[in-house]
Amino acid sequence: MIRFLHQQREVALEQLPADTSILDYLREHRGLTGTKEGCASGDCGACTVVVAKAGNDGLEYAPVNACIAPLGSLHGTELITVEDLKDGDEYHPVQQAMIDNHGSQCGFCTPGFIMSLFALYHSQKTGDREEILEALGGNLCRCTGYRPIIDAAEQALAGESDDAFSRRARATLDQLRALSDKERETEALELPHGHYYRPKDAEQVARLLGEHPQARVIAGGTDLFLESTQGLKDLPVLIDVTAVPALHVVSVDSKHIRLGAAVTHRASQDAVLTDYPELHELIQRFGSLQIRSRGTIAGNVANASPIGDWPPVLLALGGSIQLQSEAGQRSIALDDFFLDYRKTAQRDGEFIAEVFLPRRKENLFLRAYKISKRFEDDISSVCAVFALELEGDRITGARAAFGGMAATPKRGQSLENALEGMNLRTDSLDTAVAAIEEDFQPISDARASEDYRRLVSAKLLYRLQAEFRGDVDTRVHAMEIHSGELAIHD
Repeated sequence: MIRFLHQQREVALEQLPADTSILDYLREHRGLTGTKEGCASGDCGACTVVVAKAGNDGLEYAPVNACIAPLGSLHGTELITVEDLKDGDEYHPVQQAMIDNHGSQCGFCTPGFIMSLFALYHSQKTGDREEILEALGGNLCRCTGYRPIIDAAEQALAGESDDAFSRRARATLDQLRALSDKERETEALELPHGHYYRPKDAEQVARLLGEHPQARVIAGGTDLFLESTQGLKDLPVLIDVTAVPALHVVSVDSKHIRLGAAVTHRASQDAVLTDYPELHELIQRFGSLQIRSRGTIAGNVANASPIGDWPPVLLALGGSIQLQSEAGQRSIALDDFFLDYRKTAQRDGEFIAEVFLPRRKENLFLRAYKISKRFEDDISSVCAVFALELEGDRITGARAAFGGMAATPKRGQSLENALEGMNLRTDSLDTAVAAIEEDFQPISDARASEDYRRLVSAKLLYRLQAEFRGDVDTRVHAMEIHSGELAIHD
């Protein structure tokens, strides 16, 4: 049985398929149609809802794409939709700000924008424009041009957070703790059209995979659930690992940054950026805030997409993963994990338990580039990560990894050999550029042509050298339009 809070009441469900999405539940079973379906892939944000859970310092609010989030993921949380925000006859401050600033035209996208801003309203916000743009990066509007929506956000965030949700936060926490006590009683949510398991430790995960070889492991589901919404496949047996405390651990020792398989992109950010601040832009461009709030690095690796953003990072930095099954545990370097298109060295019955990043080496020059059609919340045409060890200006060790250039995420061995020994400041890159041609045979698809990918990869190498020399700014950020002026945000 799935138990969660909605509209201050406990909801208990057991008559729905295991792969029912939150969106389908709201629209088809509750008649709550304020949450819209635009893309069914987590790209447009029209379906955004907010999920609240008990955290160490009170309630934690996260925006979620309801179209690709399984209903079972609500177990033990509070669901908040656009219908829930109005307090009696008074609009929520976010809703009122959207009205005051004319932030809606056709209105289809408006509920999603409001819910993204509601989540920001209840976060530790500064209210600056950068924070607002990040919060709205996963929401698309084809009417307003965004400025009135951003103006509405600035108005709503100008004061202290004081709404009905804040005033009843203590009561909500008590309700969620009561749900948590019930959750401890069972590992399985028995459903009539399949099973949605929520094991409490890694050993149970391994046992369930042994008992149900057809089962799919799910954490955020931001990749997996596309098989249901886009591929129209049934997912009758799901093993949700988000209730396993060990898989949420983020730890740092003298050798590694260790990230449990259920650690979200958002939760991993502080530990990763402490050692590798150069990854900040890439991490901020990974999906949207809705995706980063649920998606995991382990899931991005397990998906084995040739255009995933995290595999090139792990390959370039020498990362590895720990696999676990009933037979035990084993570690494998990312270099050995990807075998062919969507094929990995992961064996039947195994799941990813941890992701390891080595601690930063001295004299490391690191750059990560993502080329995509849309700056935010888009899949890479090319993703390139260069990790160069330097003595002065000379490269003594090189690792270069790409996404979008082959059937798998892949290092460029010839490129690395060409870079080693080179003076990055003064030497020509012609040999290194030619090596890219040896290492990669990209294809043409809907995102980019073969020629474009080859050209971009070479240009990124030249940009790497220009940044090292200080000839160009490290990054060019998105342009912001302020009232009556055009400004570059850097």
